[in-house]
Amino acid sequence: MTTAALSLTMRKPKSQNTVAYGALFIFSFLYFARPEDFVPGLGYLPVEKILGGIAFVALFLGIKGRSRFSRWPRELKLLTAIFVLQLLGILTAFYISGAFTWVFEKCIKCLIVAILVGLVVDSTRQLRHLMFIQASSVAAMTYASILLYTGGRMGGVLGGVFGNPNDLAINIALNFPLCLMFLILNKNPVVKLLWFLGIVMMGRGLMLTYSRSGFLAMAVAVVVSLWEFGVRNKRRYLLVIAGFCVVVLVVVGPQSYGDRIKSIFSNDVAVYGDAKEARIELLISSLVVTAKRPVFGVGAGQFPNYTGNPHVTHNTYTELSSECGIPVLVMFLMVMYQCFRNLSKVRNTARYRSDPEVPLYTSALWAGFASYLAGAFFANTAYALFPYFMVGYTTAMVRISANDEPGAVEEMAPPVSPAARSLPGWMVLPRRAK
Repeated sequence: MTTAALSLTMRKPKSQNTVAYGALFIFSFLYFARPEDFVPGLGYLPVEKILGGIAFVALFLGIKGRSRFSRWPRELKLLTAIFVLQLLGILTAFYISGAFTWVFEKCIKCLIVAILVGLVVDSTRQLRHLMFIQASSVAAMTYASILLYTGGRMGGVLGGVFGNPNDLAINIALNFPLCLMFLILNKNPVVKLLWFLGIVMMGRGLMLTYSRSGFLAMAVAVVVSLWEFGVRNKRRYLLVIAGFCVVVLVVVGPQSYGDRIKSIFSNDVAVYGDAKEARIELLISSLVVTAKRPVFGVGAGQFPNYTGNPHVTHNTYTELSSECGIPVLVMFLMVMYQCFRNLSKVRNTARYRSDPEVPLYTSALWAGFASYLAGAFFANTAYALFPYFMVGYTTAMVRISANDEPGAVEEMAPPVSPAARSLPGWMVLPRRAK
């Protein structure tokens, strides 16, 4: 074999990974930024199908040559098991055709996103780019929505994953820690100011959604972020800034927002159609459905069809238990627990102690997951992609940080045969791992 052929063979895995990451980057941009909603002509394109095609291409290239399934991280194995149970649930679904469509249009993307981010992202630089797309898109969407706000409950002006006020609100809360992370990371004062204004606009936007679930999620995000960034990472000036921002938002916030928040605890206050009783009825209904169909549920996405009520459960946990079964809910909670374990593992690595960016990533994701777990009690997010991006971020961080540990071996670089050690480096081909 010629030298050129040897060199090409050795570079191929890296080339495949680069293409896979590029496909993942494009997928992330199209999902969060939604350019088809504001670029003339793109709205006529079948974006959902394009996203699906990009995801499958990235998945094929991303896992080709990677470790065997038996060596995948636990959270990815659990998500795979969840998808298998969702597939089996199609057979017993209340509406088989609807469940089939839901599983292969929504559920499979959740699995693919987590696998891609977890196995393809190989550096903090790549991780930072993906988190930037997510955080900046939500901040920009919120700002655009405020500019075009005309009254009532504000939703994302471009629709999609931000169209519903509750969905926009929980996205704002989930991405608040990421925006704060980028504000701290950037040294340029102009960029810092832009991120600060973005955070303030996100607070204002959250109020205009009048989302109670978003308020609770944001409250958790702010408290945990201040602990992580302000106390743990010794940036106590953030506590003063946070206090100032809260005062400003209270002063300039909608006059009826306080009544909306009071309605969480009282039935005497109603703003924009208090639906507290209706939400309780949906919760009870979802628990009854879970009790009737405890193993496979009524089929992914089929709760409204089964109950005859057009409303969803408005609770991620009972959404999973009633539509996919209790085993899926248990495994989903295990995935969330594993993500926190991943972040704890990162904190015990040399990379965490030596790289000033890694502690910020870890704190942002910790706060983001805490916010998500709170908001998930009051929103349907089981089939949304943003929590599965976050799962993948923690998986990637564990692998990236572990590569810097003493004695760590890159899993994708199999050992070289003893007989080849005497050859020049450029002539050595990696031996296939057993």
